[in-house]
Amino acid sequence: MRASMALIRYTPRQLEAFVAVAKAQGFGEAAARLSLTPSAISQLVAELESAMGLRLFDRTTRRVALSAAGRELLDTAGDALAALQRMQRAADDLRSRTTGVLRVAAPLAIASTVLPEAIEVFAAAHPRVTVHVCDAPVDRLVDAVAQAEADFALGPDRPTGDDVQREPVLDSPWVLWCVPAHPLAQHSSVDWSELRGHALVSAGRDHELSVPRMGLQCPEADRVAPLQVVDHLTTAFGLAASGRAATLAPAYTGRLAQAFGLEARRITGPEVMRQVCLYRPVRRSLPPAADAFAEHLRAWLPDHCIGSTTLTCPVPEAAK
Repeated sequence: MRASMALIRYTPRQLEAFVAVAKAQGFGEAAARLSLTPSAISQLVAELESAMGLRLFDRTTRRVALSAAGRELLDTAGDALAALQRMQRAADDLRSRTTGVLRVAAPLAIASTVLPEAIEVFAAAHPRVTVHVCDAPVDRLVDAVAQAEADFALGPDRPTGDDVQREPVLDSPWVLWCVPAHPLAQHSSVDWSELRGHALVSAGRDHELSVPRMGLQCPEADRVAPLQVVDHLTTAFGLAASGRAATLAPAYTGRLAQAFGLEARRITGPEVMRQVCLYRPVRRSLPPAADAFAEHLRAWLPDHCIGSTTLTCPVPEAAK
């Protein structure tokens, strides 16, 4: 307890003055190094000696030299100052968002295609920030943030409770993904009614919640029903790549869909949007680096991710 109490009585400025006088072997030069007056340096050293109950310097009219106690304590004081300086640099880095570790939860389509490119761009300006991507099903995004499994999440729109706030950052249309030889690929865009009569595969039940024409609330005559519903988007893309079916997914899944050799066709009448959101904790502050990455995503996504205005589909020769 006594040692803990003693630490509170020393100030960094006092230690700094002590080390400066020891190195300069005089108050005048030490004062110049610290941009203080000699009397201010002398006062700081006297306060430190009083707090320690030790004489740190032997003073004469001609010179100042370390006392035996001062020699014993000089290295320790230097180490303490170095530790404080490291702490200050760390605080400066955190405040300026140049260092840190953060965790971002995202579903497969975003975690595997959108986030890697966004992280690469961010890392060029923030090389000492580490971004960990946490794979999470769409239905787990909000819980991952609420339960502190991730600093924030990026993914499709989902309802949130009191512990998580949702911020829309991108609107992306639902589009048809199919192989170039598919009959519907011969058009630059298709109407919802044109989808009826074609085999469709869908990933999860997400389409029922997000696409009115595929929901039970739509009249049966107008409803577009998938032939098969699978659990994973990659499975839907794989089945579409066989040419025996097509699939529906938001346009931001484009990089993944194109890896399967699929092309996008706009669906009109009407065009249905999927909203991508940032999910942040309400009662827990984010690390500064996480705030910086969230700001980066807000600015980067609309310009670099396939969204509502940047989707381009090849136009077949027959449609020109």
